[in-house]
Amino acid sequence: MDYRLHSISALILAGGRGTRMGRVDKGLQPFRGATLASHVLQRLAPQVASVAINANRNLGAYSALGVPVLPDELEGYEGPLAGLQTGLRHCATDLLLTAPCDSPFLPSDLAQRLLDALQAQGADLAVAATLETDAAGSTHTQLHPVFCLVRKSALPALDAYLASGARRMDGWYRSIKVAQVLFSDSAAFRNINTLEELQQEEQAAANPSLKDVASCLSAYDPDALPVRSAQRIIRDFVQPVRGVEQVALRSALDRVLAADVISPINVPAHDNSAMDGFAFAGSQLKTDGNTTLKVIGTVLAGRPTALQPGPGECVRIMTGGVMPDGCDTVLPQELAADLSEVAVTIAPNTVRSGDNRRFKGEDLAAGTPALRKGKLLRPADLGLAASLGLAELPVQRRLRVAFFSTGDELRSIGEALAEGCVYDSNRYTLFGMLQRLGCDIVDMGIVKDDAASLEEALRTACECADAVITSGGVSVGAADYTKQVMAAVGDVHFWKIGMRPGRPLAFGRLRSNGRSAYLFGLPGNPVAVMVSFYFFARHALLRMMGAEAPADQLLRVRSAQAIRKKPGRTEYQRGILTTALDGTREVRITGAQGSGILRSMAEANCMLVLPDEQGNIAPGDMVDVVLFEGLV
Repeated sequence: MDYRLHSISALILAGGRGTRMGRVDKGLQPFRGATLASHVLQRLAPQVASVAINANRNLGAYSALGVPVLPDELEGYEGPLAGLQTGLRHCATDLLLTAPCDSPFLPSDLAQRLLDALQAQGADLAVAATLETDAAGSTHTQLHPVFCLVRKSALPALDAYLASGARRMDGWYRSIKVAQVLFSDSAAFRNINTLEELQQEEQAAANPSLKDVASCLSAYDPDALPVRSAQRIIRDFVQPVRGVEQVALRSALDRVLAADVISPINVPAHDNSAMDGFAFAGSQLKTDGNTTLKVIGTVLAGRPTALQPGPGECVRIMTGGVMPDGCDTVLPQELAADLSEVAVTIAPNTVRSGDNRRFKGEDLAAGTPALRKGKLLRPADLGLAASLGLAELPVQRRLRVAFFSTGDELRSIGEALAEGCVYDSNRYTLFGMLQRLGCDIVDMGIVKDDAASLEEALRTACECADAVITSGGVSVGAADYTKQVMAAVGDVHFWKIGMRPGRPLAFGRLRSNGRSAYLFGLPGNPVAVMVSFYFFARHALLRMMGAEAPADQLLRVRSAQAIRKKPGRTEYQRGILTTALDGTREVRITGAQGSGILRSMAEANCMLVLPDEQGNIAPGDMVDVVLFEGLV
């Protein structure tokens, strides 16, 4: 992300009446396994600092998407301008980007291009536009006012326009300076207005070609593809595999939850004590002197009691003990001013009424989701399920991944090395990364550099796996030969990614004997294999597994050294993250960053992510890093 984009908030406009769609809430309509609004959110989130949703109905359903929901503050009018006004009033940044909830194909560079034009022209608002051709063959510029980037300082002009009673989305443009930004891909701005259109899109999405998916990308160029564009195409093309298993709780670790787990009980089941101490009615506490209460008995955890303290009385209670009727406060026993077998004294202001009491259903209320579908189950999740009395959980079936290396120069461990040959390390790093993802693995070894061997390997892998990963054979020198083979087996695109290391990449879908599998053709150099796997294949495999695949969690830290970097490509440099003497975190690179230096990965504990626009880095500059722990 361009660091300037941190000054942008985004607002998804979902406050309309949905008249053309039968007055249903458009943003919540199902589309490609999620809702329309969630698809828009997924595209906007990587481009901006934060996202909110403008909605006037079903606020709880929108809140479940995990972002703030803002109803219109302009009463009596549900439209995009009312949403824009509300968004600007609550915007925490200087700039606000808007997009409608029914346009799930918006460009991945929308924010960047609008921001560039806004700043270059000193405008108050930048709006997307496309060239359209009418039935007579005439070309005209079509504005898309709901796709705009506006300065917060333009709010008074918008307020004045709305106060006049006017409501056209672009009607207030006369009072501000507007920059038009021409996009080449009109399809990226199409919206879904009717239930019929929604059904047609769902049918088209059932089995899209890779060409169809790539065509939705503005300025698609397979010979100069930015990292973000390649990631978007892969994300949009792959689909989750089907198949659900019911497994014992202990077997569910690191599996993907296939359905929401609804709590069958309240946790805790009763109001109970959070401390070992004394339970009583908090209304008895004195503020001007000691409070002395008679101890009438003891309440143990897991043992029901009929004790019911009256005025001037309390009970001794253990942690987890059910609170007796009439008690709402617990004094930790170590805070007692005086204590005997029959009485306890409480000094003023030691506790407040209601302290140290855990409420029934405070952790989980019966009938509410305890775990969400798509969650990769960790130890804490197993404990939570056990606390609900669940012995089994529904999980997605394991993803089956086949992989092999190509190259006549490769040798397996244990074989003698002839001159010019090297041991194959890629299959071992791929094995480790796939194992950590919880995949079932098919290691097909090393495949010879000839068409017949490659085609046979691809067909075999396709027929036995959900995904196929190859290393080697996709560089410029091998591309023509490999393209011919892969074209016979499936729909595969060859890309040159604007990145280092790992420029060549092949991606697509293989088909053989009625089976299909996604293909990830990675470069041959060891470091490039690991980088390409993490930033392209890993997220796609998680999506195939039905798992939540959140954006990479970047940590902003200080560079301990100068780093050379050319703008125009994304670089992933291996780094060592440490804590400096002043307590702040800093990172330095491991040394030579060549794509064949596997030692640089073994020594590193993180990876520096240096985006396309980043130039040289000076000591003390802030950079983004991704931690290795749990990833590779």
